[in-house]
Amino acid sequence: MNGVTGSTVLALVGVLLGTAGTLLGQHLAARVEIRRDQQQRADAERAERKEAILGFLAAAQSAELILDRRDRGLPAPEDPEDEKLHDLWLAKKAVELVCSHETAQAAHDYTDALHKHMRSSSPQSGRPPAKRERRYAFMEAARDALEGGRPRLRR
Repeated sequence: MNGVTGSTVLALVGVLLGTAGTLLGQHLAARVEIRRDQQQRADAERAERKEAILGFLAAAQSAELILDRRDRGLPAPEDPEDEKLHDLWLAKKAVELVCSHETAQAAHDYTDALHKHMRSSSPQSGRPPAKRERRYAFMEAARDALEGGRPRLRR
């Protein structure tokens, strides 16, 4: 019986080791899959934020073009100012939906500054730097939103 008992014990140890190896392998595979899923979600969220930010910047650039042409005494582009303002406010709302509160607030402040400048009746030379400061604040907030807290180089 000693030989039978020894072989039975060895067989059971083999089964236990095999089971433990299988469970450990499944656990490690699940952890890798969870990390991969988290990374894919983070990448998708970043892409969504980037798309909203770029859409907002395109709308802001159109509004700034109108203001720059007005300041220089050039004829206004064919697109009505009201449409450009509407596009700008709509793009700002997209930023509010997908970005942090700080980025959304910076977008709102920049949009409000552009809106006030566009609604002023006459071109203003030596315009206060509010528009520029608001643009800078938005760019910093957008950069933070896209970089996710990574350190960045100062330009």
